[in-house]
Amino acid sequence: MNKLFTTCAAALVVTSTLTAGAALAQQNKKFPVIPLTTGMHVIQAEVVATEAERQKGLMFREHMAQNEGMVFLFGAPASVCMWMKNTLIPLSVAFIDDDGKIVNIENMKPQSLESHCSKKQVRYALEMNEGWFKQKNIKPGSTIDGLPKSR
Repeated sequence: MNKLFTTCAAALVVTSTLTAGAALAQQNKKFPVIPLTTGMHVIQAEVVATEAERQKGLMFREHMAQNEGMVFLFGAPASVCMWMKNTLIPLSVAFIDDDGKIVNIENMKPQSLESHCSKKQVRYALEMNEGWFKQKNIKPGSTIDGLPKSR
């Protein structure tokens, strides 16, 4: 009987570990990636277009490579705000209009509920590691090329 109990307990531990691992993998799952360019810089951007995808964004990620980012597609130009709930890495967000022109750039602190909003209606938001835009001398008025049309 004791051997059966030990075997069942071990099976339960293995099952729990596999379930937790699968949940973590699902949380860190990447979205489809497209190349974007601004000047000579190439960005490998994950694309999020649905409400559920936009809500998840970069939550629970522990790092992002130097030229990786996430582009948020909105169905039509709108005034949008971003926040950092459950986001572990500091980010900069560029709000981008229908023509691919950056309207404004905001720095966002990890795990903050502070809203960072576009200064006018935009169709896209591009999140990069904090300071990426400044390091590359990319400012409001710069253009991002390769942005997809909304699905």
